[in-house]
Amino acid sequence: MKPRNRFMNQSVIIGVGALLLGGVGGFVVGNAGGGSGAPVEGAESGEAKIRRTTGLAAGGGSGEARTGSRERSLEAALREPGQLARIESLIDLYSSMDAAQLESEAGRLETLPMSERMLASILLYGRWGEIDPYGALAHTEAMGFGGMFARPTVLQSWASVDPVNAAKHFEENPDDFRMMGGPGRGRGGQSAAGVVAAEWAKVDPQAAMNWATGLDGGDMSSAVRAVAREMAITDPEAAIAAVASLPADELEGAYAEIAEQWAAKDFNAAESWISSLSGEERDRAMSEALDVLASTDPQSAATKVSSISAGRDRDRAIEDVAGKWASQDPAAAAAWVVTQETGDMDDAMREVMSRWAGSDSSGALAFIQSQPAGEARDSATSTYLWTNRDTEPAQAIELAETISDDRSRDRTVGMTAMRWMREDEAAARAYIESSTALSDGARERILSGDWGRRGGRGQRGR
Repeated sequence: MKPRNRFMNQSVIIGVGALLLGGVGGFVVGNAGGGSGAPVEGAESGEAKIRRTTGLAAGGGSGEARTGSRERSLEAALREPGQLARIESLIDLYSSMDAAQLESEAGRLETLPMSERMLASILLYGRWGEIDPYGALAHTEAMGFGGMFARPTVLQSWASVDPVNAAKHFEENPDDFRMMGGPGRGRGGQSAAGVVAAEWAKVDPQAAMNWATGLDGGDMSSAVRAVAREMAITDPEAAIAAVASLPADELEGAYAEIAEQWAAKDFNAAESWISSLSGEERDRAMSEALDVLASTDPQSAATKVSSISAGRDRDRAIEDVAGKWASQDPAAAAAWVVTQETGDMDDAMREVMSRWAGSDSSGALAFIQSQPAGEARDSATSTYLWTNRDTEPAQAIELAETISDDRSRDRTVGMTAMRWMREDEAAARAYIESSTALSDGARERILSGDWGRRGGRGQRGR
């Protein structure tokens, strides 16, 4: 069996998967092995670290031993049958290269089809960021718009082996990373500061927290939450103690991260701690915990939603539980959603109906027809019609016309009419010209073919 090099790890595979599924601009590679830029005093160099953890020469001097008889070239790697095999081949290829070779290879990526370029880029820049981050970042500066997508990978890979210097570089050049994922207050939002802090927290959480709390504004928020999350993965109680002195406006986000990680390990323990909190801190933490619980036991999560005060956090919990429950039993999830008081009924019902319409369109339609007029029925109807394209156009139009909300009805009838136009233009035009369900503006846009470009696309998202 071929020996595993440290560069081949879970973070890389998850990152590549996220990239191929659409997370092009995110920070997706980290915690791999390799070198770094010149470390500050007291920081182990990446070159030393890769030698210590893998026994390999820095820059991949033992590449032949790792790859065996496998041909090491970009073309050969991309011809491997199976994506995992391609990823492994690319990792072997780039692990054996020094910085100059990686720079030369980077120039070849522009000739690849987009899907192959994405796959190779994240692995190449991930490796380059470990052994020569300054050179890799300088190269991204000359890439124009494309550099925006490579730079996050370089920064995270650098931080995974040398967080001290990665943090120092970020502080000295914050504007270089402003377009690479905002700090956000919702799930998934993480700034460059958060990425560096998360990687640092894996090896020295206290140093990472000290650095995070010294930042300003959104960078501090993202970095503090990242450290809290990493600490909570292994020791939630230590994470709670570490964030206890944070200002109130930062504590809510930190507690939410801890609640999510603790709930994944031991929901009952997390719930007990959350019950000791109060106000917005408690509500947000419970919302995060219920999102985790709903993945394995959505019915139990549904019974606990009422413990969250009415507002943003309860609305989010309802939507999360509905979506997870719908994956198992959409009929039960839909029946539960219509009993909830939420400011985001549209979003919650969309989570259910988008799954139900694809797996059991007749059951979903029967549910819609059983509902009284109102927001829940409108949302279920519009989502059903946007998701299920198998309904006969005339029947779909008839169903769309039952939507009571004027704007939603216009969008959904317009979309259905345009689909009908592609299948039977004469019948569709006859309907559109005589319809009383469409506004004059919508009728004109559809007949002129302008519907998809002005106001007729998609649905409102959160």
